[in-house]
Amino acid sequence: MSYESVIGLEAHVQLRTATKIFCRCPNQYGGEPNTHICEVCLGYPGTLPVLNHEAVDQAIRLSFALDAQVRSVSVFARKNYFYADLPRGYQISQFDRPLAEHGRLRLREHDLTVGITRLHMEEDAGKLLHESPGGGTLEDESLVDFNRCGAPLLEIVSEPDLRTAEQAADYFQSLHQILVYTGVSDANLEHGNLRIDANVSIRAIGETTLGTRTEIKNLNSFRHVAKAIDYEIQRQIAVVESGREVVQSTLTWDADRGRTHLLRTKEEAQDYRYFPEPDLPPLRVDSRRLERLRAGLPELPSARRKRFQEQYDLPAQDADTLAQTPTLADYFEAVVESTGGDGRTAANWIKTEILRVVKELKIDLTDVSSSGRLIAPDRLARLIGMVGEGFVSASAAKSVLAELWESEEPPRAVAERLGLIQERNPEQLKEWAIQVIEKHPDQAEQYRSGKKQILGFLVGKVMGLSRGKADPKQVNLLLAELLADDSHGDLAP
Repeated sequence: MSYESVIGLEAHVQLRTATKIFCRCPNQYGGEPNTHICEVCLGYPGTLPVLNHEAVDQAIRLSFALDAQVRSVSVFARKNYFYADLPRGYQISQFDRPLAEHGRLRLREHDLTVGITRLHMEEDAGKLLHESPGGGTLEDESLVDFNRCGAPLLEIVSEPDLRTAEQAADYFQSLHQILVYTGVSDANLEHGNLRIDANVSIRAIGETTLGTRTEIKNLNSFRHVAKAIDYEIQRQIAVVESGREVVQSTLTWDADRGRTHLLRTKEEAQDYRYFPEPDLPPLRVDSRRLERLRAGLPELPSARRKRFQEQYDLPAQDADTLAQTPTLADYFEAVVESTGGDGRTAANWIKTEILRVVKELKIDLTDVSSSGRLIAPDRLARLIGMVGEGFVSASAAKSVLAELWESEEPPRAVAERLGLIQERNPEQLKEWAIQVIEKHPDQAEQYRSGKKQILGFLVGKVMGLSRGKADPKQVNLLLAELLADDSHGDLAP
């Protein structure tokens, strides 16, 4: 029997705010355990939560970026469950009246638009530690750090529109790109600013009824999302083909062993005993606030990719590469402006030479401040112009570029210091060309007899004789002219 998988994802996005969602504790990663806490985020009796307005604005901004419908009135609820990292004994979340609904996300690499069921606000839990602070395994106990407790989250629940692990990873990457563009989250996967829960089920090809699903919790790596989902699909197929039934359950991904492990049997919504949060009034957002936030959205990735193709005549793949982060996209456009509008040449230099060094230096282009580690756009543009005007060859320009990462010298000064300025004096070029023709009479005769491709060999010899300083374009034209005029063998300059 052939099967298809049905996949839905729940993304937990930590919003970029100065303070937590219901108190004034700093919303920041790290710090000594249990130092970014107060009576409110620890749920002490008698304390009252106060909603962070900036968190609401960030959540609405992201909802609009995902083309979702934002409710004018949404309601917070208590989600009741017990776990050691949840000090209240319940989580303040949203249930039947979420912030936004009916969104969509267009994938980058697959021809698929994934529906988004809902986006709702909630607070994060703390973090359990299973190793002692100095390292080493704890015996029969765990530690808890409440610093993350109360951090503002927006949970994004997709429709079960995904069918493969690769599509799921693409969804994760596409969502991450929108977070970076809108700036609503640091989107740092290592810090847990974006985590994915994957709901996975299988069914026979042609069936419309959903199979029993399992949920893989807290995936925070593009690669792990694909591997975990692919493993779970194959595991469920093996269970069904052995005659057993898939059990609805919550799983965790063991990256070291490459397999999922059971955490607990899956809860249903009624198990959480949702009811409206009595300490928070309904969240009301007026139309003027909504319009202000919608108008403040930046140009989003899909629109920027399309504009790059149309405005700069770029292939789709180049446009996608250059628009992958706002930092890189802004850098590209600054270089184009400095070159006078030559988008294709700027794109070629950036996607080959600049991104190669970015990879070597491990520069994080999702960080806006990382642009300061790149060669200034006007300096790269001047180097590109030097190649176009024939002052340096393309290969020599790469040597100049390597120096520009470490030096504040103008590109022309670097080229002169390295002796890379091309020789363009006609008399000197002619002298080198004649020497090469006289030294290689057989190849010269082959060219005259119609074997025109041999000209490349002769150009290479001139470049070698000049130690790379000759202008190859002028050499090419000069050799063709000399060989065409040499009907009597007189090559004296």
